[in-house]
Formats: sequence, structure tokens, C-alpha cells
Amino acid sequence: MNRQIRQLALGLMVCYVALFVTLNYWQVGRKQELEASFDNTRAIRREFDKPRGQILTANGTVIATSVLNPPGSAFKYQRQYPTGELYADISGYYTFAFGSTQLERTQNDVLAGTTPEQRLRALPGLITGGADTSGSVHTTIRDDLQQVAKDALGEREGSVIVMDPTTGALKAMWSYPSYDPNQVVDPDFARAKDVLTFLQASPGDPLLANAYQQRYMPGSTFKVLTASIALQAGAVNLESQFENSTEWVPPQTDDPIQNFGGELCGGDFTQVFTRSCNIPFAQLAVQLGWDAMLQGVADWGVGEPIPIDLPRPAASTFGSVVDPEQNLPLLAIRGFGQNEDQMVPLHMAMVASTVANGGQMMKPYVVQETVDHDGKVLDTTTPSVWKTPITPETAATMQGLMLSVAQRGTASCCIGLANGIPVAAKTGTAQLNGPGQPERSNAWIVAYAPADAPRYAVAVMLKGTNAEISSSTGGRLAGPVAKQVLDQAFAGEVGG
Repeated sequence: MNRQIRQLALGLMVCYVALFVTLNYWQVGRKQELEASFDNTRAIRREFDKPRGQILTANGTVIATSVLNPPGSAFKYQRQYPTGELYADISGYYTFAFGSTQLERTQNDVLAGTTPEQRLRALPGLITGGADTSGSVHTTIRDDLQQVAKDALGEREGSVIVMDPTTGALKAMWSYPSYDPNQVVDPDFARAKDVLTFLQASPGDPLLANAYQQRYMPGSTFKVLTASIALQAGAVNLESQFENSTEWVPPQTDDPIQNFGGELCGGDFTQVFTRSCNIPFAQLAVQLGWDAMLQGVADWGVGEPIPIDLPRPAASTFGSVVDPEQNLPLLAIRGFGQNEDQMVPLHMAMVASTVANGGQMMKPYVVQETVDHDGKVLDTTTPSVWKTPITPETAATMQGLMLSVAQRGTASCCIGLANGIPVAAKTGTAQLNGPGQPERSNAWIVAYAPADAPRYAVAVMLKGTNAEISSSTGGRLAGPVAKQVLDQAFAGEVGG
């Protein structure tokens, strides 16, 4: 009898352990997977019947909120986006049928009030019933800069990013084309599905935050990287001389490299950077070699996803490398931002910020803080360094070079700021067309100001999708956009 009891007890113990393990497996180990499953609607239904917190700009503008639905509706609350498309890349959308994106996704627990801290703080109310545990997300984005970025870019495909180079806080991030999240959260499933289907098929990928989820050929803005790598390696200094030439034939080929427009270009290092000569940077890349260039761009974070607090960031790339020692011509072309070089626009803003910040590349972020329903802070973002690709000495040299570009180089036409605020810059015109094809190019500029005490860095990229963009240059086309944004950055401060 005692033996049977022991066997029964052992059997019950095994069943208990199995049940415990199974429950932990499904409720803890696979919790996120289950909640993200398309056909698991119970948790989402519960959330749609509870208050959900707001997402706000640094100025307090509400960019995402929930409102009560009329009686008889499928859900108690409906998500709304009062600013329409203006902040779609930042807020994203939150839907019952199609999931969520952007901050609606990454900050879901805070907004829904399901973090352990929120539940603990709301415990007295939960016991009595009816407690609102929702929290809100306060971003770093300035209303005036986001709006001027949108207005300055207009209906031209591209991106504008403004950030604080000393902290990594984003002050504006706009891409065109965009979309209105209100149409995606339409409670009419068929209408919302039609909108998503249309947007998914639309040119320009409007559902993507192209400023950080896409990459583009950078043209001569990439010379900031090549120049800094060469300076760090001691392969060049400001007194280094480069022959005046219109073309140069790299090793292993008879196909010459030319300067932009086939112009005669040369001089000391400051002159060739200021005038954005292609040949010197092709020569420097070949002189450094594949190993040094690959390590150099890796030091700048090329090849790694951007460490932003938003989902699915893209990674910049220096291109594929097959049998590198037999492909020196490709290395030469990539040295001045062509061929397979592809940079994320946000990454280029980070490049300018790194120069401005003495060689330290800060992690970019859009969430300043999260707060609970009673306004008590849950979490605050602490600025942190992602990479240190160059020394303060190299950064100081690069600062002088970029200042020269703004004062008397390829950006001098269009980047001069109001009230004489000094600015440093680098332009880029990435030629996308092959020999004999219609001209097509991306127009770029990266800049920061004030040049002597940097507080804002900007990157502007216009994609070569029409004749206006393709026939112009980064300085003449992207430069005025950067000027408008930087002028507003300082005017907005003065105006409070």
C-alpha cells in the first residue's frame, strides 16, 4: 500500500513539474511570440477595450492618442493620429487586424500600461477596479523642425534628419513619401486593407521610415569617411599634394576615373576636399588598401544596423568584396562614394555629428522619457556613445575641412546661415546612371552648426527620381533644405 502511495505521489509530482514547465514555456518563454501571432487576438482585444496612452513631441503636441468609440462599436477605444502623416515614421500605427509599427510597437507595454512598474504603482486601483494604468511616451522631436523639414523637402523623394550631435537626440526625422496612419487604423477592415495594399505597391516605399530603414548611394559625402580613415592612418595630412588632373587610371584597368563633370582638380588636401575632387580620394583608397578601408568603415559603424530605439533599422554598406586584391578599381570608386557604397541617411547625420562631437558617435534616439498615468517618470533615455571612429585630433582636422566646404567650397552657394552663424558641411552628388544612360543622381548634404560650438547636425538626401534632382548637385539642391532647417533650429530657440 505504501508503495502504491509513493508511486502515486511520484506520478503527481511528475505531472506537476510537467505542468509547471509547460506553463512557463507558453506564458514566459514564448509570450512575445504568441502575442505577436496574427491569429492570437485575445490580448489585442483586451488592449482595445482599455485606455492606451499618448505619444507626444518635445513641445507637447499629441501625435497618437485613443478616443472613446460610440456605443455599439466593436471596441471601446479607437486610435487616432491628430497630425496625420507628419509623424508617421515615428509613431507608426496600432491596429487590431494589421499589428503595429514604430513607437506604437516598441513602446507598447508602456502605452498599454502593462510594464511591471506600472502594474505595481496601480495596484491599489486594480484591487478596487477600474484603474487606468496606461502610460505616455515623450519624444525628442521638435514640432517646428519637423514641419520645416517637411515643407523644405516638398514632394521630392528623400529624407531630412536633424539631431543633437552631443547626445544623439533626434530633433526631426522626415521622409517623403509618407502616409496617414489614420487610414490604416480605419475600423472598416476592407478600407484599411485597401489602403495598406495601395501603400505597399506605391513607389518610394511610403510605409518605410526611409530616413533610417533604407540606404542610398552617398556620393561625395562619403569622402568624410575616406578622409578621416586616411588621416587616422597617417596616409595624408593637410600639406599633402595631389596633381591637377581630369582623369586617373587605377591599377588593373584601363578605364579612367574622372572628377565630377570632368573638371581639372588638384592641390593640397584642404583644396581637394573643399572642391570635392574624386581622383585624390580614389587614390587614397587604393593607397590604404582593402583591409584598412574595410576596417576603417567598420569603425564608423558601416555594416551594422543603426542602434536607434525604433524597429527594423537598416545598415549602411561598403559593398561586397570578392577577390579584393584583383579588384582595386572597385576600391578606388568606393573611396569617393560610388559603386556599391550605400549609406542610411540617419547614419550620414551621425557621421556629421561625430565630426562635430570630437570623434564620438552617439546612439540616436527619439524617446526622451516615458511616464505613467499620474505623470511620474518611468524611464529616461541616457545618452550613450556607440562608436569612436576617430580621435579628437582627427575630428578637429575634419572640422576645419568641412568649414572650408561651407565657406568657399561646394556648399558655399547655399548653406550660409542667418545671423552669420558659422556652419560646416560636405556635399555629395551620387551618379546612379551607367555610361550612355540618362543622367540620374542622388543629391546630398551633411552639415552642423554652429561650427565652433556644434548643437545641431543635419543630413539631407534627395533621391534621383526626376530631372530636377538628377541635373543638379548636392550643394545647390540639398543645401537650401539644410539651410532652412538649421535657420529654424536657431530661430525656434530664440522664439522660445
